[in-house]
Amino acid sequence: AVPMPTVSLTLRIWRQAGPDQPGGFEVHALEAVSTDLSLLEALDLLNERLIAAGARPVGFEHDCREGICGSCGFLVNGQAQGPQRATSVCQLYLRQFRDGAVLTLEPFRARAFPVLQDLAVDRSAFDRIIASGGYCSINTGSAPEANALLIGREQAAQAFDAATCIGCGACVASCRNASASLFVAAKLAHLGQLPQGQPERRDRARAMQDRMVIEGFGSCSSHLECEAACPKQISADWISWMHREAWRRP
Repeated sequence: AVPMPTVSLTLRIWRQAGPDQPGGFEVHALEAVSTDLSLLEALDLLNERLIAAGARPVGFEHDCREGICGSCGFLVNGQAQGPQRATSVCQLYLRQFRDGAVLTLEPFRARAFPVLQDLAVDRSAFDRIIASGGYCSINTGSAPEANALLIGREQAAQAFDAATCIGCGACVASCRNASASLFVAAKLAHLGQLPQGQPERRDRARAMQDRMVIEGFGSCSSHLECEAACPKQISADWISWMHREAWRRP
């Protein structure tokens, strides 16, 4: 049988028991683990060992582990979601790292994303931004005819590109000003491209941008790190589009 490729890693992990507790780095070694494991699965393995030893496991967020839900996310050697482009940490496999590598894992650093525990942060500010945009007032009924509202192919494609945002927060963590501009722009562009989103279009843009400031996010620094870190590769061009939206004619 062909031996399974393995890798040995040193994990330097930020440990913080709670929001009001002091934190610091803790070092753990993983020896000869399969390169087919994702980084989250490696943390699972480490947590099993910690629990068996009577120690507190590492806290981190996860759900689907398929790069869809946006629950996971932390810094890997200073990079939001890790070094592989268009990838969330749940889909970041150990084969991406050389044998003997040291990985520093720490939570997203932003005032609007307070640390809950270890690698997990509170991203409910995103929820409040979305809520500030309100609802679509168009009553589509229970089962509308699919072709009742005609939408062009290019228009639908643009809306879908923006809708791929999973709200992971990598854009905020990678921005020097901890701006949520790419996230807000994606949410606005999703509805702003479709006929159902037209009635409240300008008011939604103003409300969500105002809420972004209230939540403590910074302004766009135009360094485009948000686009580089985004696991869905959403274009930063939507940020310029967002700024025009707030002042468009009703």
